[in-house]
Amino acid sequence: MSARALSFGMVAKRYERYRPGYPVELVDLVSTYAGRPIRTALEIGAGTGKATRLFTAREVTVTATEPDGAMLAELRQHVPADVRTVPAAFEDLRPGAARYDLVYVAAALHWTRPAGRWSRMAALLEPGGVFASFGGPVQLTDPAVADAVRAVRAPFRDSDEIPSPDGTPPEEAMQWPGTELRRSEWFTDVQQSVIERRLTMSARDYVGYLSTVSAYLELPSEAQGRLFRQIEQILPETVELSADIVVHLARRRTER
Repeated sequence: MSARALSFGMVAKRYERYRPGYPVELVDLVSTYAGRPIRTALEIGAGTGKATRLFTAREVTVTATEPDGAMLAELRQHVPADVRTVPAAFEDLRPGAARYDLVYVAAALHWTRPAGRWSRMAALLEPGGVFASFGGPVQLTDPAVADAVRAVRAPFRDSDEIPSPDGTPPEEAMQWPGTELRRSEWFTDVQQSVIERRLTMSARDYVGYLSTVSAYLELPSEAQGRLFRQIEQILPETVELSADIVVHLARRRTER
């Protein structure tokens, strides 16, 4: 796992404070797709447990895996005591006797290694079980404000977003990981949905959110502080944000 993927532990409390959670519509979407009760779930890269809480609230028994100890410690402060936690990266998980009705990943699948990704994922699922991946960028909706932030950021970073891992252009109807799932021999019935979401944040909270984004965490601390001060100075008092959640769903083939 890359150093960038493991950069969040240093800001675990900020991650919990400033990262948006997930709406209940997400659980409804996954449950409807499953078409049968989801009793057990395995979460890959659980972070501070924002998605964990969503599923446990629906009485799903969740095992949350996370390779960063600081993130896992923060998660334990916010989830029910019966949530089992495993300090491991996806690649270190070994399928055992237990298989799950659902395996899901919240804004973390791009940190996993491509080689063997889908055979490993399928091995964690019951035949007919559901895989779900969801997430999406948080973007300024005002073009003038977005342009001003890009201009300030330019000397430090060309972009703060992570490009599609398989090179799928953003204008394509089916986005990654749906593109990979469609090619996988292990999964079928691949679906992509979008849950539209608009948020309002104070300028300070938006900068707080940026301070949890890996592109900025890689900067030296002095450069981070200087950039965040410059961004906050050019922002209006509050900012409007687009935070749509792109959801990919697929079913483990029963004949494998």
